[in-house]
Parts: sequence; C-alpha cells; structure tokens
Amino acid sequence: TRIATTSESGFVMPLHISDSKEALGTAVAGFIQPLQKEAIAARGKFSIAFSGGSLPGLVAPLASLSVVDWSKWHVVFCDERLVPLSHEDSNYKAVKQTLLDKVPIPAENVHTLKEQLLGDAHAAAADYEARLHAALGTPLQLDVALLGMGPDGHTCSLFPHHALLQETAKVVAGITDSPKPPPQRITLTFKALQQARNVAFVCAGEGKADMLVRIFEQAVPDGELPSKMVQDKIPSCHWFVDRPAAGKLAKKRDDL
Repeated sequence: TRIATTSESGFVMPLHISDSKEALGTAVAGFIQPLQKEAIAARGKFSIAFSGGSLPGLVAPLASLSVVDWSKWHVVFCDERLVPLSHEDSNYKAVKQTLLDKVPIPAENVHTLKEQLLGDAHAAAADYEARLHAALGTPLQLDVALLGMGPDGHTCSLFPHHALLQETAKVVAGITDSPKPPPQRITLTFKALQQARNVAFVCAGEGKADMLVRIFEQAVPDGELPSKMVQDKIPSCHWFVDRPAAGKLAKKRDDL
C-alpha cells in the first residue's frame, strides 16, 4: 500500500506499507532498483548509505536485485560505532553479512571508518568525510540514505536535543557522548541527509507504532525527535514500514 501524507513543511511524504517484513524488504529493493539504474546512467556511480540496527536484515532482498552493475555501487555508512570492523557492534559487519558477502561490490567502493582512528571520534569523522568527498565529490550528494529510527526517535547517531543536530558545516561528525552505548561514534549529519537525493526510513514491528504516530500526527518541539526533523524538512523522504509499525496510524486514518 502506498499512501501520500504531508509533512509540517508541506512536503508530500510517500508512506509505503507492507504486509510483512519480507514484503517490506522487497518493496525497498523495488524502490532502489530504478534509482541505482538512473544514477549509474547519469553519473557513472550509485551511492547508498546504510544504517545499522535492524535495517541491514530488513533490506537483505537488495542482494537479489537483477541486472545490476554492482561495480558501480558505492556503500557508505550512515553512522558507525568506533569498534573494529569485525566487532559484533559494527554496522559494517551487519551490512557485510546481509549484502556485501553476496554481491560483487568492489572492496574499494565500500567506505568504512579507518580502524587506526578508533581512539578519536573527531579524527575518524574528519577522515571519513574527506574520503567520501574524494570518492563521491563535493558537495556530498548520496543517491540514497537508508535510515532506521530508534525508540527515542533518533536516526543515524543524531540523538534528541544533541548539539550535533545544529551542525551545518560538516557532513560527517564525531560524537563522544552518545546516550546509547558505545558513546564514541561517527555519523552523517543533518546537512548530509538534506543534501542526499533520496532518504528512506525502513521500520518494522509494533515497537515502532507509537513513535510513528508522534512523527506523522503530532506537533513536536524542534530537536526532540531527529527522525521527525528529517520527515518535516527533507522533501525527498520516503517511509517503508510494515503493518504492525503502522498499526496505530491505521486507527486514526481512513486511508490505511
């Protein structure tokens, strides 16, 4: 089901509702397929940023896309914990298991944090930003950023009321006081998301239902819910959710 909803800024936000997690992943893959084809035709490459958490598992059907020139894909991480790439908490490791181990994306096109900088979040962020610009250009315009949403409304490692929400110069920033462990991370900034050609949230499960009501149907002070900031201020934002996640919206909306 595809519903058009409107943000506080007047943008039309496509809301795609799937009957199962499997169908949700297939819907995301169907969204990505034409975008990557168009990007490669227009610019010779396709850049996609992945969040961690449950998202890599939900979008696993991307590995089944056909007629794809994987050599032109560039993989970026919306945020990353400052842990070794082999660590269970590494977002890279999660995406490696669900996608990178299954498709022939060149290793040099998979842009990870530099493990030598694990002790310094700000240096790691500055290095990551410089390498993204070198690979993908300036200004950084990701073709797609796939976002998750935490129970507190955070996305990437942009947390409620955190100073990083006001960052306007950098597209990658370090954070040393994440309220969710581990405290040291790097993250794409709101600026990076605003510059992206497409942004898509992917959410599943009834645990997301209350937060979706707050994001879609309630007025919230700026900065309280970073996911809502993206929803309200970025016109290229899509939402892919399963029916349990949309369940409390369904009671309020005739079109769900």
